[in-house]
Amino acid sequence: MLGSVVNTNVANISGSIASDFEFSHEIYGEQFYNFFIDVPRLSNTCDRLPVMVSERLLDGININIESRVAITGQIRSYNRVNSDGKGHLLLSIFCKDIKNSTEEDKIKNPNDIFLDGYLCKKPIYRTTPFGREICDILLAVNRMYNKSDYIPCIAWGRNARFCERLSVGTHVRIWGRFQSREYQKRLDDENVITRIAYEVSISKMEKLD
Repeated sequence: MLGSVVNTNVANISGSIASDFEFSHEIYGEQFYNFFIDVPRLSNTCDRLPVMVSERLLDGININIESRVAITGQIRSYNRVNSDGKGHLLLSIFCKDIKNSTEEDKIKNPNDIFLDGYLCKKPIYRTTPFGREICDILLAVNRMYNKSDYIPCIAWGRNARFCERLSVGTHVRIWGRFQSREYQKRLDDENVITRIAYEVSISKMEKLD
């Protein structure tokens, strides 16, 4: 049973360290740190993704900015309450293993995500001004100790049309990549702020009975 829970959420990420390490919290004497990693896309741009790692995994690892690393872990979600009392969903890659890599390392896919979970909100289907079909879903993925991670996912084209027909509670498997995306939020008539959203861009999916 343990293996089946662990394997519902797998993230394999490779890229360059893009920030200093910042202390996050401590559990039973074990300290955890946050940092960002730049993961390349085929378009020669990068996704800057958040990572959480335990201090015990960093022994013998070069963790300077621009050091190249390969990470195996899971996408985790955390709910943070803002000063206005509203909850905000935070996503991060929870690192289970990290090692240094080089340009010469043969990494077939530097951003490889697998999720097995259940739709927990009604899919939101829409089209862009250029006619591109998009569908947003929120996937609940179970993990140990009766906890779940809530992970936003985005589908395109025929996958978007497929998602539109799914109902809350549907069991699906998803393959894709973890991406960052800037968007603007209007606070009032005069103020607009830029924020960053994190989500899984779906490349392949299947519905389970």
